[in-house]
Amino acid sequence: MERLLSGDFEVKAKHSSEEALQKWRKLCGVVKNRKRRFRFTANLSKRDEAAAMRKTNQEKLRIAVLVSKAAFQFIQGVSPSDYTVPAEVKAAGFDICAEELGSIVEGHDVKKLKFHGGVNGISEKLCTSTTDGLTTTNSELLNRRQEIYGINKFAESQLRSFWIFVWEALQDMTLMILGVCAFVSLIVGIATEGWPKGAHDGLGIVASILLVVFVTAISDYRQSLQFRDLDKEKKKIAVQVTRNGFRQKLSIYDLLPGDVVHLAIGDQVPADGLFISGFSVLIDESSLTGECEPVMVNSENPYMLSGTKVQDGSCKMMVATVGMRTQWGKLMATLSEGGDDETPLQVKLNGVATIIGKIGLFFAVVTFAVLVQGLFSRKWQAGTYFSWSGDDALEILEYFAIAVTIVVVAVPEGLPLAVTLSLAFAMKKMMNDKALVRHLAACETMGSATTICSDKTGTLTTNHMTVVKSCICMNAKEVHQPDKASSLCSEIPASSVKILLQSIFNNTGGEVVFNKDGKREILGTPTDTALLEFGLSLGGDFQAERQAVKLVKVEPFNSTKKRMGVVVELPEGGLRAHTKGASEIVLAACDKLINSNGDVVPLDEESTKYLNATIDQFASEALRTLCLAYMELEGGFSPENSMPVSGYTCIGIVGIKDPVRPGVKEAVAVCRSAGITVRMVTGDNINTAKAIARECGILTDDGIAIEGPDFREKKQEELLQLIPKIQVMARSSPLDKHTLVKHLRTTFGEVVAVTGDGTNDAPALHEADIGLAMGIAGTEVAKESADVIILDDNFSTIVTVAKWGRSVYINIQKFVQFQLTVNVVALIVNFSSACMTGSAPLTAVQLLWVNMIMDTLGALALATEPPNDELMKRSPVGRKGNFISSIMWRNILGQSLYQFMIIWQLQARGKVLFGLDGPDSDLVLNTLIFNSFVFCQIFNEISSREMEEINVFKGILDNYVFVAVIGCTVLSQIIIVEFLGTFANTTPLTFAQWFLSVFVGFLGMPIAAGLKKIPV
Repeated sequence: MERLLSGDFEVKAKHSSEEALQKWRKLCGVVKNRKRRFRFTANLSKRDEAAAMRKTNQEKLRIAVLVSKAAFQFIQGVSPSDYTVPAEVKAAGFDICAEELGSIVEGHDVKKLKFHGGVNGISEKLCTSTTDGLTTTNSELLNRRQEIYGINKFAESQLRSFWIFVWEALQDMTLMILGVCAFVSLIVGIATEGWPKGAHDGLGIVASILLVVFVTAISDYRQSLQFRDLDKEKKKIAVQVTRNGFRQKLSIYDLLPGDVVHLAIGDQVPADGLFISGFSVLIDESSLTGECEPVMVNSENPYMLSGTKVQDGSCKMMVATVGMRTQWGKLMATLSEGGDDETPLQVKLNGVATIIGKIGLFFAVVTFAVLVQGLFSRKWQAGTYFSWSGDDALEILEYFAIAVTIVVVAVPEGLPLAVTLSLAFAMKKMMNDKALVRHLAACETMGSATTICSDKTGTLTTNHMTVVKSCICMNAKEVHQPDKASSLCSEIPASSVKILLQSIFNNTGGEVVFNKDGKREILGTPTDTALLEFGLSLGGDFQAERQAVKLVKVEPFNSTKKRMGVVVELPEGGLRAHTKGASEIVLAACDKLINSNGDVVPLDEESTKYLNATIDQFASEALRTLCLAYMELEGGFSPENSMPVSGYTCIGIVGIKDPVRPGVKEAVAVCRSAGITVRMVTGDNINTAKAIARECGILTDDGIAIEGPDFREKKQEELLQLIPKIQVMARSSPLDKHTLVKHLRTTFGEVVAVTGDGTNDAPALHEADIGLAMGIAGTEVAKESADVIILDDNFSTIVTVAKWGRSVYINIQKFVQFQLTVNVVALIVNFSSACMTGSAPLTAVQLLWVNMIMDTLGALALATEPPNDELMKRSPVGRKGNFISSIMWRNILGQSLYQFMIIWQLQARGKVLFGLDGPDSDLVLNTLIFNSFVFCQIFNEISSREMEEINVFKGILDNYVFVAVIGCTVLSQIIIVEFLGTFANTTPLTFAQWFLSVFVGFLGMPIAAGLKKIPV
């Protein structure tokens, strides 16, 4: 089977080519219901529309930029615009309409911007402030603002009603043919036998069709609701906004024109807007235009477009246009209709369904031919070859219905849909376990993961940082308690304290603000927050320090340089540069230091050794170390130039404590027992990384810890020897992470999961089989590139994702094993019976009921099994594992053989065994065969809960869905046999016959257990 599927029915878990996606679709020839089969596959035509829209945007923006550049040359001669404010806008209290704002930002219209008084002029016309933001105390004005300018939401496809799913379920070709058969059967039956007797067969088929349709529709509708809920979670993005003079977090959907938004590296621009202030802002517009060259945004080019990403720098932006008035809104509306790529298992099982469907179609045609030939033979022998009655027509119709129903049973349409059901169930449960799955395929792939490359900060550690040790002016001291921090001020000169506080409060991406309640709040990354807290404990005043100097340039932290810096203009005149970052890198850029007397002295060998020993000492205690330094820029400085890279004066070193998360050590041990290798990849000092890795149980005696620069210098042959042993990579750059992931995937065939939170992690997240972004610390760029978002940033959640991934994979295997068994037995029984006896033991109505047991109900029972701890004691499937394994084939063929032998024995010798005679003997026997067959499937469903374990009842009561499905199936079977005989072609059975039917089914369980003992 795997050989037949390879090539034609194979797609990648990520980044599949359109050719591969088109190829398997064309090969799906035998499809009963195209709408249902392809509901959860990508809409390739909508994707083409989105690509065309991007191309149009790119051309429009290119022209707009050229026009704005040309206009800039002649801006002095600008003539008054003929713009008039619409009456309804004026009446609402504003002086500019949404269309005018849109044409300014989207068209990069310098002339119009100048006419309206620039950004400050537009802010006045929008009744807002570029410093305090919108005032939301007046609810009436807020409502008017929404009415005039709209809300920041995109048009979404309407939630489809339940009746649409009913209609789609009715599109099944085989059900439609059976419906026609039922109609003809009703007409002929009533004409020949009268009402109501002649209507029983037809009404039985109609009732069965309606039952199948409604059960299918209910299942599909529930899935659609689950996906809808998950889509809402995916779109929850919060941004920092200033409203009513206070900084606060706000959902992007609550933004309105006039809002002041704070953006930093990795953020997505949430609406079209205008730059207010900021430093070194580079915008990546590729998501909107496909253009990969970043755009510099400043006061001369203040246009910021929704959906673009901040690649570098930080800024304040005033929102201008929102929602569907932006190009991004229109693009998102089209993209949302494009859907997700289908997963590898969905495609593979579509292949299985197609292959088995073709076999089933062949058997159905042969069965129909054999049955019709039998009828002709009987009529030939009876000499009534030219005499045809209504009964004969009904018999041929019954044969045709049986042939169609064989196709219904033989085409396992439920296989690819069971994947979706299982994934939807798992995604919903994973959401409760703090993991948001962005791409369906990630659920499957995570179950095969063999390696996890994890960040340290925030994933393995708590991300709650505090400065606990410092070495300022060569004075090493513990400072984790406020009294110890304040005593530090008395031990070092006042001039040094002044420079230290200036460095802490100005060279930071964080802020100290006061919230609505007047309480002090520290905003920023955990590292910035820890340093600001340290500065405040030394008696510093954030606002006073910021107002005392003027910021000339800011170079934000990035993981390549491993440091950040600012240039400030001092109140007494002159310029000073401050830098902070990885201790050994910043210290290497210093040639002077401040000594214990507060004097600036050359950095000699002895001092360098002392400071390096301090760094190593802090790092060996699992502290994150930062070095702070400054430089007097006596020769002046231009903001266009980069900051100096050497010649600094070392102020001191701080050691920041970031404790290991509770439960991480146990989670790493679980991974090891599951055959998953955990590697730590961090930008921190190697000694800090090793200390944390040992504490977590990642670094073992036979493992290697290496630094990024050393890794980069290794040759290909050395890497082949080295990579399998690497457990810790410290001081790594994003490129090192990408290289490691690429080698693990391509050279070593590993299935790699990678965590990331920064903008620069995007390439590694994109390259990995499963990209895991951090929900709290992660930037929007990282989340956009990821397949799963870890909402609590906890490594233990990653292990939970792996467990769910394995559960999904194995659940689908269980369902496939169960369904293929039913397929094989139903096909062989009806075909062999038709060939041998000239009649089929299972009627159309009975086969439809069997189809529902194995399809919708079977998927509900087996594909929604929750994970257990035993899953993490098995080896991962990896990249090369066969989905339909030899273990499954053993179980399928063994169980099929048993069931076929039982059904065949009942058919051949049932009348003798039960002493059946008289006119109803055939009906009783066929009911007995049908009942035994159904109970064989019910007990086989229970046996399929475990493919290798003997004890299949373990944890069965924990899965209420499974228990409910089995209970409903048994109850429905009793009702069908005992009370619906006229419609289902059954007759009530005696206690002995019921006992035998149930016993025959139950006997399949010890046989299944025996099969599991056979080695394969």
